[in-house]
Amino acid sequence: MEFLPYIAPIGVGLAYALLMSLIREPHRRRVNALMIAGAGAAYLSGGGMGGWEFAFTGLVTYVAFRGLDSWRWIGVGWLLHTAWDVVHHLKGHPIIPFAHSSSMGCAICDPVIALWCFGGGRSPRELFRRTRLREQTA
Repeated sequence: MEFLPYIAPIGVGLAYALLMSLIREPHRRRVNALMIAGAGAAYLSGGGMGGWEFAFTGLVTYVAFRGLDSWRWIGVGWLLHTAWDVVHHLKGHPIIPFAHSSSMGCAICDPVIALWCFGGGRSPRELFRRTRLREQTA
C-alpha cells in the first residue's frame, strides 16, 4: 500500500489519455490545449507563490495557445505544470489544501500525459493502426 500514492497518479494519467482518445481530432488537440490552460491556473486561488502564480498562468496560457495547433506545445505545458507542482509540494502549498501530497501526485501524473502528447495524442486505435501499417511495409 505504500506504493499506491506513486502508482495511482500514473493510472490517472493513463486514464486521462484513454478518455481523451474518445474525442476525435482536431477537437482532441484543442480540448487538451484548453485543459492545460486550466491546469496552468489551478494554483491561483491558493496564492502560495504570490505574484509568481500570475506569471506562471500567463506563461502556460501562451503555451496553451500554441498548443491549439501543436501537440508538442501541449506536452511542454504539462511538463511546465509538473515543475510547478514540484515547487508547490516542496514549499508546502499543495494543489488541494487538505491533501498534503496532492501536488506530488499531480507531478507524477502530468509527465504521463505529456508523453502521450509528445506522441501526438493518439488513440489506442490510431496507435494500433500505425503499428500495423509499419509491420505491413517492413
